[in-house]
Amino acid sequence: MLIGIDVGGTYTDGVLFKQGAIVATVKKPTDDMNLKNTLLEVLDELLPSAGEQKIERIVFSTTLVTNLLATGRGERTALIMLPGHGLPHDAYDICPDIFFARGTVDFRGNVIEKLDQKEIDDILARIAAAGIKRVAVAAKFANRNDIMEREIQSKLAADYPDISVSISSEISNKLNFPRRAATTYFTAMTVKEWMRFAAEINQAITERGLDSEVHILKADGGTFSLDTSSRRPCETVFSGPAASTMGGLALSQPNLNSVVLDIGGTTSDIALIIGGEPLYASKGARLGKHYTHINAFAVNSVALGGDSCLDYDGGIKVQNFRRGAAACFGGDYPTVMDAFNCKMALGIGNAGQSAEKLQQLAAKAGMESSELCRQVVNIVIERLISSIEAMFREWENEPAYKVWEVVNRRKFKLDQIIGIGAAATAIVPQVAARMEVDSFLHDYSPVANALGAAVVRPTLAVELHVDTPNNFFSVGPGGIRGSLNDRGGMQLGEAKNMARQYLLDMCREQGMESYASESSFYMEEQFNIISGWSRSGKIFDVGIQIAPGFISEYKGVSS
Repeated sequence: MLIGIDVGGTYTDGVLFKQGAIVATVKKPTDDMNLKNTLLEVLDELLPSAGEQKIERIVFSTTLVTNLLATGRGERTALIMLPGHGLPHDAYDICPDIFFARGTVDFRGNVIEKLDQKEIDDILARIAAAGIKRVAVAAKFANRNDIMEREIQSKLAADYPDISVSISSEISNKLNFPRRAATTYFTAMTVKEWMRFAAEINQAITERGLDSEVHILKADGGTFSLDTSSRRPCETVFSGPAASTMGGLALSQPNLNSVVLDIGGTTSDIALIIGGEPLYASKGARLGKHYTHINAFAVNSVALGGDSCLDYDGGIKVQNFRRGAAACFGGDYPTVMDAFNCKMALGIGNAGQSAEKLQQLAAKAGMESSELCRQVVNIVIERLISSIEAMFREWENEPAYKVWEVVNRRKFKLDQIIGIGAAATAIVPQVAARMEVDSFLHDYSPVANALGAAVVRPTLAVELHVDTPNNFFSVGPGGIRGSLNDRGGMQLGEAKNMARQYLLDMCREQGMESYASESSFYMEEQFNIISGWSRSGKIFDVGIQIAPGFISEYKGVSS
């Protein structure tokens, strides 16, 4: 038996999945000030339907990290960069509190220039004097040799134990220094908040006496353990949109070209499914203007939802924030949901309350309620269509999008819009009609995010770098490093076996051993190293992963 729980900014949804079927669902308002109680309320409605059967796994999806970064509420964080030789310092415009230090490692991991200890002491003193309590450290080619990052980490621990530190070699094993630095910075900024969130999850699970596996949905549509998430919280950015993407795919599952449109209370998330497969962001998740090493779907969030409040200021305004629930659900202000409720005669909640609050706003605007509703509906539909079209312009640059057009020998054509979220039934059909495509809504659309979280399988990717002349290897994630025991004659097959073994070891550590057999290689590269007139060894880069997908027992749900 499996449970999926989606912790949104407005509602927290839950699904109990048993023997290939959904047997219970729940939707509760999210209490940001006491999240544990919200989780307990959700569990208390789901668990009775489980009877005496064991809950094997609980998967959470959440917008916590996304909201922290999007709203600028992350705590002030410093970034120490060791960029070595190459780009000028002003090319690294990642954050306000950025400090550059000397110290260079080349692409083979050889130390070219050591740290200037006096310079590091001065930088750390300036950070402490500014009252900054979080630090990210990123050195170029630290994924080949992390000695300098470790030195700074140790010095911070010894001299400033109240400052938390994240180092890039533990976050990512990939090249592209600016992206690795940005990923480390955002990790340092969010790790403490994530730890508090994880603690509330653990408390709720413990109080209900559950010994289930607890996983978190990642931005790429897979899951990892709650313990692992505490070391790499940034991988949960776009966890909420990933849940809606997988939920939309889980409900529809035909090989159609679809836009997933998740209408939440505060925001709307947009994702693309091409021929039954979610589109990935080839450059990694983008946070603000910075690309990162976070694997993610190509998604976008729009500050527009069913609870977006309405106002009049020389014209009808659909605000990008909420003031509580829609009037039809007892709220004090008219919202987008109320306008659609009256315009389409949907009969959602207390429709009379919707009409009353809209009439008050219409009187303020000096117009009929019907005209007010018409304007609101048009504003919402046009804004959503504009956002979808903007995403299409971005999606056209993604390799998978272009490959589909080459394989199918025709331009991409959208077949349907899949509606997700409580407000989807009111809004999505109108958007689809305006775009002249089909709309797809399901009985479980309001809780599709929780379903998506419940039925996805755990994922894990391991990347191995081997340098035989230097008798050195590194494995990510985790910053594992070691020597090869003088294996100068190593071949690609041996490197692949080595990567596979590390994947298996990590699967055992994270309780994912049963999924290890579903792994596949996505990168197999080797380069000969020439010294003088002869070959002196080889460099191997190998990537192996358990790719995102659904658990084997999930065969879809009926309406």
